[in-house]
Formats: sequence, structure tokens, C-alpha cells
Amino acid sequence: MQWLHRNKVKGSANWKKANMQIARLHRKIANLRKDYLHKMTTYIAKNHSEVTIEDLNVSGMMANHKLAAAVQDQSFYEFRRHLTYKCKLVNTKLVIADRWYPSSKTCSKCGTVKKELKLDDRIFHCHACNFTLDRDLNAAINLKCYAFNTESSSE
Repeated sequence: MQWLHRNKVKGSANWKKANMQIARLHRKIANLRKDYLHKMTTYIAKNHSEVTIEDLNVSGMMANHKLAAAVQDQSFYEFRRHLTYKCKLVNTKLVIADRWYPSSKTCSKCGTVKKELKLDDRIFHCHACNFTLDRDLNAAINLKCYAFNTESSSE
């Protein structure tokens, strides 16, 4: 988008036209993101009887300069807000896992919690039971178990 401003005199008609094109592109990108967010949260709420999400520490993630740009683009708060009201609309149970629940560090097979797990470790390997699985899939299984355990303990 920077090329639209190249060789334009500030305040000229072409400069104003370039600014309008840039604004139009930004608006289009924002609308695409909003549309995707609405469609995805609607799909999740309508097609599942129970949904579990993590209560993420977004401000802590923003402090990590390697994550900040990616976290900012995802709009986690909007996702959670949309999912919350859409789950209420269609009577889908929404479970929000505790912020400090170690979903990525816990072995989904034996329950052993790893002391340390780096962000670039994409494969989870448990040394206790020699279980290996994709880190995100392991965390998803643990969140499913978390929802089941909170449901059974509340009854």
C-alpha cells in the first residue's frame, strides 16, 4: 500500500485519491476479518454441544515481541465475545479453562505435567510414558478433559 503514496505531492488530488484507495483497502481487510470471525463463531456454536476455550493472558502475550504482531491480528477478545453470545443464543455450553491450567504442558495420556515447554517445541513428548503428539492436539485433548472434569465435579 505504500506504493500508492510514492511520487504524490501532499494535499494534491492524486494524494487524496491514493489516501481513499488505502482507506478502502483497510476497510475491506477489516470487513473480511469481521466476516470470518462471525462465520467461524457461528459455525462453532451451532455445530457443537460443548465448547472449551482458554482464558488467555493476552497482555502477557503482547509483551513477547515475537508473538505481539500475531496476537494483535487475531483479536482474541472479539472471538471470545462473539462465541459467548452465540453459544447462549443456541444453548451451547461454553467452558472457559482457567488461565493457569497447563493444557500444553500436561500429557493427555498419563497426566504428567512438564516443568518447561518452549514455544518453539511444536511436538509434545512425555518422558514418563514415552507418548508423542502434536502440541496443539495434545492441548485440545486436555481442554476436552478439563471440560468433562468441571462438568462432573459441578454435578
